[in-house]
Amino acid sequence: MTFWDHLDALRAVVLRCLLLTLVLGAVAFCLRQEIFSAVLAPQHADFITYRLFRLTGSTIEDFQVQLINTALARQFIVHVQMSLTAGIVAASPWIVFEILRFVLPALYAHERRAIVPAFVAGYVMFMAGIAVSYFLLFPLTFRFLATYQVSADVPNLITLSSYVSTLCSLSLAMGLVFELPVVCWVLGRMGLLHASMLRAFRRHAIVVILVASAIITPTGDAFTLLLVAFPIWLLYEASIFLLPKA
Repeated sequence: MTFWDHLDALRAVVLRCLLLTLVLGAVAFCLRQEIFSAVLAPQHADFITYRLFRLTGSTIEDFQVQLINTALARQFIVHVQMSLTAGIVAASPWIVFEILRFVLPALYAHERRAIVPAFVAGYVMFMAGIAVSYFLLFPLTFRFLATYQVSADVPNLITLSSYVSTLCSLSLAMGLVFELPVVCWVLGRMGLLHASMLRAFRRHAIVVILVASAIITPTGDAFTLLLVAFPIWLLYEASIFLLPKA
C-alpha cells in the first residue's frame, strides 16, 4: 500500500469510530434519566459508598447538597457533554479494536505479541481507574468539599457544571494513574526500566503516594487517606513485579 492508501485506511477507521461514538451518544442523549441518575448518585447521602463506610463504623454523617444551575443553556450543554462522554466510553472497546486492526499489519510478530496485551491491559486498567474514581474518590471528595464551610454565614451553592467537571477530571486522572503498570511494562520491554530501579525508590514513592492521596481526597481522616493510597501503592508494587529484574 502507498502512503495515500494508508491515509485512506486511517480515515476510514476514524470515520467508523466517530460514527459509532455519535450513534451511541445519541442513544445516551435519549436515556437522560438513566445517565444522570448514575452521574448524580454520589450527591445523595444514600449512595452505596457512604452506606458501606457507615457499615465499617466510619463517621460519615447524613448530608444534603442541592445542585443549582446559573446559566440559561448550561443544563442542555451539560446534557450534550455527558451524552458524548457516555458515547465515547461505550464505543471505546470498538475504538481499541479498530486501532489494533489498523496498526497490527505494520508490526513484526514479536511486536504484535507485545502491543496487543498492552492495548487490552491499558483499556482494562483505565476503566478500573474510572470505577475507583466514581465509587471511592469522587464521593468522598464531593462530600467533604460540598459540606465544608469557613463560616455558617457562607452557604455552599454547587453548580451542575462544577459537579460534572470535577467528576470527569477526577475520573480521567484516576484512569491515567491506573495506567502505571502498563507504562512500566512497556518501558521494561524497551529496556528503559528495571524492577531494581523501582525498588530503590520505593520509600520515596510511598511518601509521594501519601502526599498525592492527601491532596486528592482532603477529607481529614487517616482511614480515607490510606484507603485511597492503598490501590496506588498496589499499582506500584505490581509494576515492580511486571518489570525484568535487571
